[in-house]
Amino acid sequence: MYNNVDVRRAISPVSVSDNTQIVSQVIDMLGYRSLTFCIAIGSVADADAVFTVLLENSATSDMSTAYDVYDKDMIGTEFLASFRYDSDNQVRKLGYTGGERYVRMTIIPSGNASAALISAVAVLGHPVQCPVP
Repeated sequence: MYNNVDVRRAISPVSVSDNTQIVSQVIDMLGYRSLTFCIAIGSVADADAVFTVLLENSATSDMSTAYDVYDKDMIGTEFLASFRYDSDNQVRKLGYTGGERYVRMTIIPSGNASAALISAVAVLGHPVQCPVP
């Protein structure tokens, strides 16, 4: 597996204490046919916070042509990747197999007024050429 995946930073570890959206790095899929975002959830302090996950893709690196990823291009669902106040110390994942080159994930908090610890990585798979660096 080591020679067949590439892991990239999507969201650096962050403590979110309001409803500001957390937008991942734009992931360039050139040379890969699949992508999985892995979301690491630390402590979620607010008793009624909900974090909704959204996946977008685009043909351009600036995401100016971005649109929501179609369900058929996902492995898993945005609903299952989303989390809430009682999801402390868990990991969620959401896969992408669509045809666009650029992908990003956004985590949208609501009802969050206390610290929520979140980070994410992007795991690129099914490389066109192996081994990967």
